Amino acid sequence: MSTEAEITAIPQTVDLASEYETSGVAEVLRELDEELIGLAPVKQRIRETAALLLVDRARRTLGLSHETPTLHMSFSGNPGTGKTTVALKMAGLLHRLGYVRKGHLVSVTRDDLVGQYIGHTAPKTKEVLKKAMGGVLFIDEAYYLYRPDNERDYGQEAIEILLQVMENNRDDLVVIMAGYADRMDQFFTANPGFRSRIAHHIEFPDYTDTELLNISERMLAEQNYRLSPAAETAMKDYIALRRKQPHFANARSIRNALDRARLRQANRLFETAKGPLDAAALSTIGEEDIRASRVFQGGLDVDRSPPAREDTA
Repeated sequence: MSTEAEITAIPQTVDLASEYETSGVAEVLRELDEELIGLAPVKQRIRETAALLLVDRARRTLGLSHETPTLHMSFSGNPGTGKTTVALKMAGLLHRLGYVRKGHLVSVTRDDLVGQYIGHTAPKTKEVLKKAMGGVLFIDEAYYLYRPDNERDYGQEAIEILLQVMENNRDDLVVIMAGYADRMDQFFTANPGFRSRIAHHIEFPDYTDTELLNISERMLAEQNYRLSPAAETAMKDYIALRRKQPHFANARSIRNALDRARLRQANRLFETAKGPLDAAALSTIGEEDIRASRVFQGGLDVDRSPPAREDTA
């Protein structure tokens, strides 16, 4: 039974606006807006989750709530839509609000969890979980853990360990599972234990052509490059064509295209420069550096194999 002193020690009110600023939540959400172009529905869901957690913390402060809410999440969407970046921001958000001790992100795939022989999977999975405790475990392409067509596969063992830890350690670990939307749906259907433990499902839309152009300009600016006016037009055309090709990976495909454009620019300058070059020449991607892509001839300006992982972008 609470003593009179304990009862009177409990505050009577909480200023949510003040908590929003002093907790650091406002800073994390501002960073999300500034660092990620587009993704309006994703940002809205993160704001809603932040509001839920702020209110939950306020309820605990007033002695109204004691059970840790379920915070495990699913991020579904195509590659290159920013899932890893948002997971990193989410880890920071949870740490600032006191829902995880450290706020670090451990990003893994099936290979980090599943062993190749009997007795190998459990220690691998437990070691990863040990590293992730106090933070967020991000499982990319999580559906590859489940391979029912292979009787000798050990993914099911990793799944069982994950399910147990997600339930028993939810006050010290948040698990975010990510991948293509249709495959994630199939995975949850085949493994209902995961669906019941995941409270937040967030869908990441593909970027629009305009957003991808803005992303390309930001990526170049971060390395002190820029597109010439004609190159900007060429980049718009490139994006429209590349989107229709196989293995398009949103911002990641744009990053790869810009890497190749910088390579072409460097070779062009090396072969044609007749004298000293100023900063503008060294920093400008020209139209020819973009239109030299095989995409404009109907070819693939991309590696022949599809991307293996869904990295940040």
